[in-house]
Amino acid sequence: MTISERIFELIEERGMTQKEFAEKTGIAQSSISDWKRKKTNPVSEKILIICEVLQVSPYDLLGGTDGVGTRSNPAEVILLQKDSEIGQMVLDFSDMSKELQGRLLGYMKALQEIEAERNQGREK
Repeated sequence: MTISERIFELIEERGMTQKEFAEKTGIAQSSISDWKRKKTNPVSEKILIICEVLQVSPYDLLGGTDGVGTRSNPAEVILLQKDSEIGQMVLDFSDMSKELQGRLLGYMKALQEIEAERNQGREK
């Protein structure tokens, strides 16, 4: 999910129209329409006001979004909340020896291959 898709999801959850959202954020309706139509994301300077209007933290808005779009390069950093399930997995992984990390990565690769084979079987 992109940032703009997450914003539209939150607008809908809040029972807000795009016009109301535009008025509350001071962002032009045409810019908001572009996010949907052109699949772009808001400029970074607007993120905090968007979060305030939608009553979410920047982490809640940006977390779980994919770096999809044409205006930037793929992200090289992933932000995780430490007390989330995946955050705990990363912490546990980093506490493992290099040998165990390698084995776990091998298991993950094998599971991905099994899943890919199953998906190919379903497509036939």
